[in-house]
Amino acid sequence: MISFIKKRGLLLIILTYIGLFILMVISGGMENGDDLEAFSAVAMMIFALVVVFPWLIWKIRSLLQLKHEKEKTELLHLKSQVNPHFFFNTLNNLYALVGIDSDKARYMILKLSDMMRYSVYEGKKEWVTLEQEVEYLRNYIELHKMRYHKEISVSFTTDIQEEGYKVMPLLFIILLENAFKHGVEQLKEDAYVRINMIANRKVLNFSIENNYDEESLVTNAKKKEQGIGLKNLKRRLELAYPKKHLLNTSKGDGIYKAQLSIELK
Repeated sequence: MISFIKKRGLLLIILTYIGLFILMVISGGMENGDDLEAFSAVAMMIFALVVVFPWLIWKIRSLLQLKHEKEKTELLHLKSQVNPHFFFNTLNNLYALVGIDSDKARYMILKLSDMMRYSVYEGKKEWVTLEQEVEYLRNYIELHKMRYHKEISVSFTTDIQEEGYKVMPLLFIILLENAFKHGVEQLKEDAYVRINMIANRKVLNFSIENNYDEESLVTNAKKKEQGIGLKNLKRRLELAYPKKHLLNTSKGDGIYKAQLSIELK
């Protein structure tokens, strides 16, 4: 493209010189040095407009496109890191369940298949509908409840004004996954998770709360098992919703809370 611009610019500059020269000859010629300077100034101005300015635009567009491609690649990489251990744990449970309750095992296989399909195919897309994300979260919750041999309390309430809102795929699963991994799985009894989602045309608010065991949380922190998923989420939000999101987390007295607000597209 640069060579094309250069060739076109050189051709036009030559034609401009010839045209101006002929015009000045016809009108009486160049009487002094000022005429020659004016002639050169006009020619250089045309050269700048024809060659330099388009080249600068092309260069800026190339840099922006490169930045976009790098961010897109990073997003795909971050999405691929979402909850692989969940699938492995569920498969292990299925293996143990097949000989005990084949009907339950078949049902879990179908649910797990739906989730894996969503992660692989929908997860690669830039945007999905909010309804798809909600269904994915509900499948995750249902599979988790079937895995455990203890009573857990999970509530998921939604208030979505209209259908068809677009969001980045696999956005909320990290917060939900943390609630189970660092809360429900570590508690022997009275474990709970409370999820709430409210969405209108402009803003989506997602909040999640769970209880946890203080001792196990300290142990996991020493093993550096916490924080990776949250860092992943923060980076994805920076790339997909720059200056259009707010994520707050807090913990204390055995209760962990996370609140995420994003501007809908």
